[in-house]
Amino acid sequence: MLRLFPVKRVVQKSFKPTTRFSIRAITTSATMSVPYKQAAHKLTMIPGPIEFSDAVLGAMATPSQAHTSPEFVATFQSVLKNLRKVFKSTDPKAQPYVLAGSGTLGWDIVGANLISPGDKVLVLATGFFSDSFAEALKIYGAEVDVITAPVGDVVPLEEISKKLESTKYTAITITHVDTSTSVVSDVKAVSELVKKVAPETLIVVDGVCSIGVEDLEFDAWGIDYALTASQKAIGVPAGLSISFASERAVAKALDRKESVFFASLKRWTPIMKAYESGSGAYFATPAVQTITALKVSLDEILSESLDERFAKHEQVSTKFKTDLEKFGLKIVPVNHKVAAHGLTAVYFPEGINGPDLLAKLAAKGYTVAGGIHKALVGKYFRVGHMGYSVYAGHVDTLTKALEESLTELKK
Repeated sequence: MLRLFPVKRVVQKSFKPTTRFSIRAITTSATMSVPYKQAAHKLTMIPGPIEFSDAVLGAMATPSQAHTSPEFVATFQSVLKNLRKVFKSTDPKAQPYVLAGSGTLGWDIVGANLISPGDKVLVLATGFFSDSFAEALKIYGAEVDVITAPVGDVVPLEEISKKLESTKYTAITITHVDTSTSVVSDVKAVSELVKKVAPETLIVVDGVCSIGVEDLEFDAWGIDYALTASQKAIGVPAGLSISFASERAVAKALDRKESVFFASLKRWTPIMKAYESGSGAYFATPAVQTITALKVSLDEILSESLDERFAKHEQVSTKFKTDLEKFGLKIVPVNHKVAAHGLTAVYFPEGINGPDLLAKLAAKGYTVAGGIHKALVGKYFRVGHMGYSVYAGHVDTLTKALEESLTELKK
């Protein structure tokens, strides 16, 4: 006998600020739409996961679809074609990939497909995540040289040039934005240097906290592999590792003897090609609902030009940083030129206990992130301002809450 139990209704507590969200319909097939409106809630203003639009969250509620169904094949096809636009690539021999996983999976893909044991790799380190990338590559047998920038700054081009001239490297890795320091590296300038001094070296870009915020011109700059994740500026809940490979990177991966199973581009390349051509294929089950949400997010991103999107993020970021300086706060990057536009790392002001400030902000309805750089433990915090929050006005209301919190703590 089936027994039914009463369900206790849980009333969600509302947090300030009360944010208005519009109801939007997400078309997931020719006959189905999922309306969704998220409730007022504490705003997550960290460098990922970020806040998501109603449409994206609604797409996550898409009813079950077979991963080879006509509906999902059309969704995945759209995603892969639109990723070419996001990465600014028109090369038909370059290849986008979307795998279930996090941004970190991209590091494994590089180590397993583009690097062989004993290969030399040059890592440009601007913080915690650059160093972690180096550790990941060592596990795959790479001989890694690391050039570490001063905290809050980028690696000087002269030092990169000296290394490239003295040693033959299979690859160089650039962390476009290191989320631990909010420092943005000049990928274009580094790529031009590599092409001039060591053109055979593969250029690998960790764009986890940059794709969708900072300009990245895959073809024009000669990048070979760029990796990102769904929960940052791409604007989709965590769960997808997104990457883009050049023709020579794909060729290298296909020519290499497999050393892993799931992260093998030799296995995933024909799957991606099949979906992009409009046919279903199978190696491992894709994250159907998250990829459906990715389609919605990419449609939102591409509803304006990428240059307009980048300019909007730069405008909001500059205003936020300027406001912080008016409050007497100092950012971790040594200057605005090397400061990222999708997040800001900020030193706690003297005389104020850091955890007290974060608690004040939480009480006002905002979650921000603590610092994770090993040289600055307990000395700073990080605020994410990318994607939906930039357009919804969240950064301005957070700025006001931060000003109020500082005033209250100084009394």
